[in-house]
Amino acid sequence: MAGRFLSLFRPLGRVLPEVKVPERKIGFNEKLFWTALVLIVYLVMSEISLYGISPDVQEQFAPLRVIFASNRGTLMELGIGPIVTAGLILQLLAGSAIIQCDMSNPEDRGLFTVASKFFSILLTGIQAFAYIITGMYGIISGPTTIIIFLQLLGAGIIVMLMDELIQKGWGLGSGISLFIMAGVAQNILWQSFNPGTGLFVGGLSQLLSGQETYQLTNWILGSGAYPSLIGFLATIGTFLVIIYLEGVRVELPMTYAGYKGFRSRYPIKLLYVSNLPVIFASALFANVYFFAQIIWSQMGAPLPGRNLLFQIIGDFASTDAGIVPVGGLAYFVTPPNNIISVAAEPVRAGIYLTILVTFCAVFSLIWLEVGGLGPEKVARQLMDSGMQIPGYRRSGRPIEAILKRYIPVVTILGGIIVGLVAGISDFLGVFGTGTGILLAVGIIYQYYELLMRERAAEMFPAFRRILGE
Repeated sequence: MAGRFLSLFRPLGRVLPEVKVPERKIGFNEKLFWTALVLIVYLVMSEISLYGISPDVQEQFAPLRVIFASNRGTLMELGIGPIVTAGLILQLLAGSAIIQCDMSNPEDRGLFTVASKFFSILLTGIQAFAYIITGMYGIISGPTTIIIFLQLLGAGIIVMLMDELIQKGWGLGSGISLFIMAGVAQNILWQSFNPGTGLFVGGLSQLLSGQETYQLTNWILGSGAYPSLIGFLATIGTFLVIIYLEGVRVELPMTYAGYKGFRSRYPIKLLYVSNLPVIFASALFANVYFFAQIIWSQMGAPLPGRNLLFQIIGDFASTDAGIVPVGGLAYFVTPPNNIISVAAEPVRAGIYLTILVTFCAVFSLIWLEVGGLGPEKVARQLMDSGMQIPGYRRSGRPIEAILKRYIPVVTILGGIIVGLVAGISDFLGVFGTGTGILLAVGIIYQYYELLMRERAAEMFPAFRRILGE
């Protein structure tokens, strides 16, 4: 039975836009088609400029772009930010039992989806309104204000529906994962081969032209808008490290009660909750940065150190590179983005890494319960599938006891590791940010497993029963 809070959203289920679940089996090639179509629409939207704004709009939220798969001054200005934030809020409320929600109940699951869509649209409107009133697009008034607001709101709803289209079985994986992966890939290619500031085009041409302000050390370590060779090498290294970590696991021997002598193994991955902790931590940090800057701009953009409130939540300063944090919480939840910056601000780097690792570990434990990955629920699932541990009687208790030795430890350790990898990668100036690469590798790995599973199910239909489809 749905809780009181979720019941409030029952009437909205009839009016909110919705993608229907397919009434027939969708083939593998058709899923590929819809996935590719959604990706193309996203890429096109990320290149279409918003009507009514100046092309010289100053970048203000660069640290958030990769995380939220957004692009400045385009229809994808807000990206997946409202969707991720709405999902984060509701998942935390459900996980902490503030709202009652049983995900095994189809009615509760449906109402939870309706609530997520409502808050996604609401947050899209709030963020669009905030972008406009803070003067982010310059001085605009009258009908232009309404036009920009409707563009951002409409684009946000389209993104939400594209994600729903993929998740409801028309495509592969999830739209959010697809957009993040595409955004990270774009960022890496742009930083590598951008004709203006790309490492191997713009930066190398500056170096070879003998510019006095841009020397070999600048090309290696990074300088201003130019990425660094160390960052490029660190990008490759980070990919390899994360791929290795994705394969590290503990395998518990299992047998099938219904098939005597048939043995299997249950893998417990080191990254047990995958990259979700760093997504939640990054979304939290991004929203702290976003709202701190909005409040700062609305209060007249005071000079750094002049207002106690901003010394706590985040002081900012206008520079040639845009608006940058210089103090407060917003300053400590954005990392120095190259080795030179880390050397110049070691305290900031240390505090950022500590906060990131702590939140990743905390969110890992929270998701353990919210996502149904705890020892008790996993033991019940294994029992329901007819599996047991060799040498023990067929009961959920011994399975749960053994899982409790591994799952909590692996969960915390995995959260700490993803936090360290994301933070240290940012310090080395990786292309696409450390968090972005961590997410991209995890998403690519998930898509690889999904594609292999879909292919196997297409070739051998009997596997669908084993795969739970």
